[in-house]
Amino acid sequence: MIQGTGSDVGKSLLVAGLARAFTERGLRVRPFKPQNMSNNAAVTADGGEIGRAQALQARAARVAPSVHMNPVLLKPQSEVGSQVVVQGRMVATVKARDYQAWKPRLMSAVLDSFSRLSEDADLVLVEGAGSASEVNLRAGDIANMGFARATDTPVVLVGDIDRGGVIASLVGTKAVIDPEDAAMIAGFLVNRFRGDPSLFADGMRLIAEHTGWAALGLVPHFPEAARLPAEDVLGLAGSEARGPGAVTVAVPVLPRIANFDDLDPLRAEPGVRVTLVRPGTPIPAEAALVMLPGSKTTIDDLEAFRQEGWDIDLHAHVRRGGRVLGLCGGYQMLGRSLADPHGIEGAPRTVPGLGLLEVDTVMTPQKRLAAVTGTSLPDGVPFAGYEMHIGATEGPDAARPLLRFADGRLDGAVSADGRVAGTYVHGLFAQDAQRAAWLARLGTASEGAGYESGVEAALDGLARHIAAHVDCDRLLALAR
Repeated sequence: MIQGTGSDVGKSLLVAGLARAFTERGLRVRPFKPQNMSNNAAVTADGGEIGRAQALQARAARVAPSVHMNPVLLKPQSEVGSQVVVQGRMVATVKARDYQAWKPRLMSAVLDSFSRLSEDADLVLVEGAGSASEVNLRAGDIANMGFARATDTPVVLVGDIDRGGVIASLVGTKAVIDPEDAAMIAGFLVNRFRGDPSLFADGMRLIAEHTGWAALGLVPHFPEAARLPAEDVLGLAGSEARGPGAVTVAVPVLPRIANFDDLDPLRAEPGVRVTLVRPGTPIPAEAALVMLPGSKTTIDDLEAFRQEGWDIDLHAHVRRGGRVLGLCGGYQMLGRSLADPHGIEGAPRTVPGLGLLEVDTVMTPQKRLAAVTGTSLPDGVPFAGYEMHIGATEGPDAARPLLRFADGRLDGAVSADGRVAGTYVHGLFAQDAQRAAWLARLGTASEGAGYESGVEAALDGLARHIAAHVDCDRLLALAR
């Protein structure tokens, strides 16, 4: 089990790299994360949803993603509450202070999923969540040491030297956690090292002496990791460093932004500058396309959009002849109205939309989760993607749909002048032909190599990188 001294120390990518490395050895590898917190989710082959990091890890292991790879997914809806998804299905919305009471029943689902995965695997690579040293959350824990001790799974602790203080982080973890928890830790990794590794040899020795844990590797910074999808909003980045001829795609960063993996293929395009519009900054006037991303709480994010004055910027962008694309929640925002009669996102209410599409949305209790294929309209370019939304959208502009699914269903809406469009489908830009078609509308050409082949190459490179700097044989021996 890979645990960390904190969030964003590189646990997810280490597991992905190890999954690919051990898969290349001929092992049947399965990734597993007992509990994840993320609004960037993936649709699974068995019709549920899991954290996108586990979907990437499954891809690294060359297996289809399963709900059992991430049995508990928390999707934040506010600062104090989250939707709870258990084995792929949303079961409740729970406030943070009430979540503790849920943990015993969630542990049973975690252990059930772990058992199911283990039946078909030679090796299960488990990823912890957050920090192993959060002793205030230890009671009833299902994500870190609670799981490790329940399953007698040995732990490898990861520290991130790039952010500084890695010696104190690793040694300090042992100092503050329960001795029985500390006894589960068999070794440690230091991640994201820059420079001459020999300069940290004394640091590795010092950590080992103070903890009694085996030094399993000093992993250098891996720049190609930027080509892999980020799961956490902490890893969300634009691609501002582009030449003067680059086309600008502006993306407002909303408080509950969701499924922002739609940006990754655009960030990989040399001729595209993805500009993340943070709170307090205007939508840039030079943008050729403004893309409204998905949202976990669409109505609240629409309110935040207006509070930033971005609605004024967006209408000015359209008057200048700019294009707009709304994805999922962003599509809903572009319409005339959003109604939540059942109080799915909070108190029942109806609010005006941005009025750029002649459509109206009603939130419905049923959630649509599905992988989809089809063609875009009217050009007939094929696509593959996924739906993950609540709500139904209808209106005059829906008579000009953006997509036709393989089963004949229509999706999305396009304005009368063709410059504003919306769709419920995520993943369009990962398709090379779709991305090229959209960039052509913006007056530029796709210059990047195939996006999916680039992800595969990055996973292969990550596996080689980890194999060169981690004692993988010793890790494998721990699992046995």
